[in-house]
Amino acid sequence: MIATLEEMRMPVLVRRYKLVSGLAQEERIDDQDRIDRYMRFFSREQLVKLEAGQKVFLEKDEWQLIPD
Repeated sequence: MIATLEEMRMPVLVRRYKLVSGLAQEERIDDQDRIDRYMRFFSREQLVKLEAGQKVFLEKDEWQLIPD
């Protein structure tokens, strides 16, 4: 399957977290519906940082939005 140019330019929301065992995990979210749902969790200040590409911490998870 060949990806279209539009699919290649979508933002990716990266979530880094640690499991109870101490193992670090990374989840890369590229589905726009899921990104929109997660964005509701952040305050306005955190959203500004995310949109600028900076890392934001929510609870113990590290989040970063990688623009298209």
